[in-house]
Amino acid sequence: MVAKSKEQPTKPEKEEIKVFISNRDSTCDECREDLGRKAWITLVRDVGALCLACADLDHLIFLASGDAALTRRARKYSRLSAVVLKFSRARRRYERHGLLVEETALELAEQEYLADFEVRALRKDREAQRRAELDDKYVRQFAHKIRELFPHMEAGREQGIAEHACLKYSGRVGRSGAAKSLDENAVLLAVVAHIRHRETKYNELLGSGWERSDARSAVAERIDEVLSRWRATEGC
Repeated sequence: MVAKSKEQPTKPEKEEIKVFISNRDSTCDECREDLGRKAWITLVRDVGALCLACADLDHLIFLASGDAALTRRARKYSRLSAVVLKFSRARRRYERHGLLVEETALELAEQEYLADFEVRALRKDREAQRRAELDDKYVRQFAHKIRELFPHMEAGREQGIAEHACLKYSGRVGRSGAAKSLDENAVLLAVVAHIRHRETKYNELLGSGWERSDARSAVAERIDEVLSRWRATEGC
């Protein structure tokens, strides 16, 4: 008898991830957070509408439409990206509003595309907008809570996690009611999200077409390792 060869797993087909700017009141079907109007959501098969945090897209930076060359470069360098669509009442259809990409990818694209003084001006504007979207006191409290829970995290990293989590637009972990009360589980979610995107291959997996649940399972062990190291107490 001829032995049957085992079928090799097929590579998931890559689909463009779409994020919609809702024109009506929205609720996340996973975390049940009330997102209000103009929320940024994505639609997931068999799940429904998800906020950016639950869809693991909240770490991405928005690049508005208008410069095709810059957009093309940013997409090329970003391991994970999503097209942002906004409903046009005049044309009665969703149209491209911009692209969500990794911040490092956008920086590379800017460096390649713009002169040095233009890069500095662009980053200055983006940082000014970022500061305007932050509540300094709340960010400090959030960062302090992260340091309490994870005393062996690299110095300064808690500030970046807090700033990212606490941006004022819908979809960030730090904007939930639990996070605002500095609930430990909500803070943990922000730290886990940071590790997932910065310390694992999760973005590459999502970007290559993996289902979110499969990609999360694949990096779960690595996340636990980093959490344990950051939590570790002296002498343990």
